[in-house]
Amino acid sequence: MRTVIFDLDGTLADTSGDLIAAANVCFRGLGLGDLLDPAQDAATALRGGRAMLNLGFSRVDGIDAAEVNRQYPILLEAYAKDIDSHTVMYPGAMEAVAALSADGYAVGIATNKPEALAETLLTRLGVRDAFASLIGADTLAVRKPDPEHHFEAVRRAGGDPLRSLLVGDTATDRDTSRNAGVPSILVDFGPGGDVAALAPEAIISDYAQLSETVARLIG
Repeated sequence: MRTVIFDLDGTLADTSGDLIAAANVCFRGLGLGDLLDPAQDAATALRGGRAMLNLGFSRVDGIDAAEVNRQYPILLEAYAKDIDSHTVMYPGAMEAVAALSADGYAVGIATNKPEALAETLLTRLGVRDAFASLIGADTLAVRKPDPEHHFEAVRRAGGDPLRSLLVGDTATDRDTSRNAGVPSILVDFGPGGDVAALAPEAIISDYAQLSETVARLIG
């Protein structure tokens, strides 16, 4: 079966607001106030918890790498408690997923978000059942850009890795597709910004473009 695997953060959903709020819980707990701004720092938010902590601590003196490790579990706990206050699916995302399923494609998710958090978020957003597979950062011994992360998402969706592609928004997604030897479609509307330099097989600016692009790339 032909299969389309989606990244989650910055591709299907803008999760940056809740991620930044969780990081700011850590900073406030240290008496530092809110070191991250939801608008200015959205792109860093989608690179993960440690990236946010490192950015915030770079704005104050005297914070070392050990503090990032101490704060990371606190960030995850804060995020789990308040995971969907600001998160929204991108316009047209779920309509595009439904159209792919109706056209006979298997559809799944491969994300570097911890699996349990991804499951919780998708369930609360009411969209988990639309995806036949979900592979998180800790589901396997490897994570993106290791190609096995993509391949396992395809297999669990009931698809053929040789007839698959990846929809994402970052260099990590592009590297994953290259390592897997499959095409990638990158969205250019997320916080990550310009993706043209990553030279994916296709770029879309609206989910209305997805079905035609997928059909062109994998039939």
